[in-house]
Amino acid sequence: MLSSEGMEPATTPDTTISSLLKGIIADVRTLIREELALARVELNAQATRAKTAAVSIGVAAAALAFGGVFLLIAMALGIADALAWPTWAGFLIVAAALSLIGLVAYSIARRRLKAVSMVPAETVSTLKENSEWIAKRLSSELR
Repeated sequence: MLSSEGMEPATTPDTTISSLLKGIIADVRTLIREELALARVELNAQATRAKTAAVSIGVAAAALAFGGVFLLIAMALGIADALAWPTWAGFLIVAAALSLIGLVAYSIARRRLKAVSMVPAETVSTLKENSEWIAKRLSSELR
């Protein structure tokens, strides 16, 4: 059965609307699946980049740590040589200086940590206000 306009099959409005809705739903499902697949691919690519960056940071940290140790050894040997003291005295001076720096840094960090409150003050205040408001509402509705 052909429509009067040409070669298109004749359809009823109900068939057209239901087929359009089915087509739209199928297209939306396909679109969502494709978007999720794209998101998965992008996230995997970003995770690979992040992993590469983390490995690079780890290598850099290890190199810096070893470099720092060798610099401290060189400093200790240089101090001992410059002052014509025994080698152990140079290492003792470097160890004492590092201990002093560590002690100062620890005391500063401890003082800063004491100033930090683990209780979110604004949230607690808001929760108190909300509970008071709810209590007032309930008491006024019960009267």
